[in-house]
Amino acid sequence: MKGLKIIVLAKQVPDTRNVGKDAMKADGTVNRAALPAIFNPEDLNALEQALRLKDKIEGTTVHILTMGPGRAAEIIREAMFRGADGGYLLSDRAFAGSDTLATSYALTCALQNIDLDMIISGRQAIDGDTAQVGPQVAEKLGIPQITYAEDILECTDKTITVKRRLERGVEVVECPIPCVVTVNSSAANCRPRNARNVMKYKYAKATQEMQEADEDYINLLNNRPYLKITEWSVNDIKCDVNELGLTGSPTKVKAIENVVFQAKETKVLEPSDLAIDEMMKELIVNHTIG
Repeated sequence: MKGLKIIVLAKQVPDTRNVGKDAMKADGTVNRAALPAIFNPEDLNALEQALRLKDKIEGTTVHILTMGPGRAAEIIREAMFRGADGGYLLSDRAFAGSDTLATSYALTCALQNIDLDMIISGRQAIDGDTAQVGPQVAEKLGIPQITYAEDILECTDKTITVKRRLERGVEVVECPIPCVVTVNSSAANCRPRNARNVMKYKYAKATQEMQEADEDYINLLNNRPYLKITEWSVNDIKCDVNELGLTGSPTKVKAIENVVFQAKETKVLEPSDLAIDEMMKELIVNHTIG
């Protein structure tokens, strides 16, 4: 079969393991400058599924599409170090404060400018946990979707076969392509960086990052055009600015709270079936479980 053109939707997210008192702005948006930025974990699972297809099907290409400030180009480089071919960065002040509805609208507008066969993304981002962007993109593009994917088992010119991990078991489904696939954290972990790819792409930059580039870098870029990461603004993807940012976002965050679980008391059980049975009943009664 012919090679696939795969787009992986990825996001640079604040590390929610380090949420502090400054994590939220007055307008109800996350203060990303106050938190370390990382590659969204389930998007790495999605990237691995895309790279496995690239390994299996000759001629397949994998590109990242992400939306964020200039520093979000870091995750495109990280994906390239692991085997991706390049990426697209959506960056504009008009995107700031976008919820899932505005984000999916912007991503859809960008995707309509890209020739693709398949879109793969993580199930959800750790800074929102909504699992809405992937399905919303599929609906806006009018293509089928498979959610909770754990493994892409087979891919032909017309269909894809996927194993889904559900709450009470697994199922295998077949879907026509093009389609959107969202991937669970139960899927295979992403492969590590490849040393050759690191050496090849370590100087890759998006437009904003090149603003302070010297003459030596410009000469390097002219000789190695693959180092240029495509960056698009609102004007490049032809969208309605009223559907973006805070204006296009009906979701409002009221508060962010860092919850730390602490063991305030302990209970030692006798090594018997009766003691364990009584503990289970107690946990059910006080709604700790069940």
